Amino acid sequence: MFTLSQLESFVAVAETLHYGRAAERLSMTQPPLSRRIQLLERELDVELFDRVGRSVRLTAAGRAFLSDARRILGLSEQAALSVRRVPAGEIGTVALGFTASSAHSVLDAIVGGIHTRLPGVDLVLRERVSGRQMEELHSGELDLGLVRPPVPGTGLEHRPLHREALLAAIPAGHPLAAPDRVPHVRDLDGEPFVMYSPAEARYFYEVLVGVFRSAGIAPWYVHHLSQVHTILALVRAGLGLALVPRAAEELGLDGVVLRPVVGVEGEPVELVAAWRANDDSPALHAVRDLVIDLAGRGFS
Repeated sequence: MFTLSQLESFVAVAETLHYGRAAERLSMTQPPLSRRIQLLERELDVELFDRVGRSVRLTAAGRAFLSDARRILGLSEQAALSVRRVPAGEIGTVALGFTASSAHSVLDAIVGGIHTRLPGVDLVLRERVSGRQMEELHSGELDLGLVRPPVPGTGLEHRPLHREALLAAIPAGHPLAAPDRVPHVRDLDGEPFVMYSPAEARYFYEVLVGVFRSAGIAPWYVHHLSQVHTILALVRAGLGLALVPRAAEELGLDGVVLRPVVGVEGEPVELVAAWRANDDSPALHAVRDLVIDLAGRGFS
């Protein structure tokens, strides 16, 4: 099989039509250049050049082979450039998991940042509840997860990314939605309430149970659901009140009023990044570091 050095020599002679100038271009002497061309012709079993005196001219076979030779040399150069980018994490594939609610708070900044700063990374997005993300991180189906805590310590590392407040979601015609009303968490006591599922949205379920326990109230759970947009749809239908993360404001749902709630202090909703502790993928490390950097900038 011919070598890249033989192809490089052939292209140099084909473009200069002169062995001396081709040898000068390749920083070599003419005899070894001639031997390379002879070996290439022997390997291909064709004559690539007509040699008449000192003049050199491509044969029909040489003209046909020239474009392929240039293409092969171009591919070899591209392959060398690409493989050097792998250790730097500039190319590769990263499967990123995210929860539905995080899609409304940080996902756009993360995807945009990766597209701009790591354009060679192929990002595979998978919407998953936190529990399933943990399973897929362990199995290798996911590389990086945007999950709700806690993160089990065995085999996974994590870093806090984002915190946000809870807002009251109120049907537009409800008395608590009046412009002069400032909802208090105690206003939820005994009220119909659209609650998170303890199985499919366990994190939010436990956060809200903690809020209600601290306030000493007991809303009336009329439905248990897992997705914020579905909860808001039932609120709009007048089936009850809800507490949702501030990112729900991005949905802009008509018929639902979102208000801060007195008695629900701070930013109890937390999002963390999780990844396998022993994963040595440079692309994953680059994406993880970028996500952490964006978090430090407030995803702005």
